[in-house]
Amino acid sequence: MSSVRLVIPAAAEYMDLVRLCLYGMASKAGFSYEDIEDMKVAVGEACNNAVLHAYPHDGDSEPATIELSFEQEVSRFIVKVKDRGMSFNHARALEEATPIQAEEPSELQAGGLGLYLMQALMDEVHIRTDDGTEVTLTKYK
Repeated sequence: MSSVRLVIPAAAEYMDLVRLCLYGMASKAGFSYEDIEDMKVAVGEACNNAVLHAYPHDGDSEPATIELSFEQEVSRFIVKVKDRGMSFNHARALEEATPIQAEEPSELQAGGLGLYLMQALMDEVHIRTDDGTEVTLTKYK
């Protein structure tokens, strides 16, 4: 197994680094372009949740970070996205994670779509919320 760890500020402008690291590791592991694109979307959603929801945006708190690990194994690729901010009720959020069911754009409601996308694009999604939030995303070859 080979792995790369990355710690970035919890800010949207650092997502390019996440995508570049993921692309490099996953392509080296032999994943298809389509699988890599799916992984990029799923990992982006996990990071986006950390940026938007984990930390207060008041400017007075400690610097917010996201810790990532990219682990390449023989038959699978695992990405872990961890923040140490406020956790959430992931069981309820997963229950509410459904496909878009609106006929008009004005009927769309925010929330839950990121978890739905992660589940749809990855083979396994596990969420732990005991010390912040850690999302483990797995894609098999």
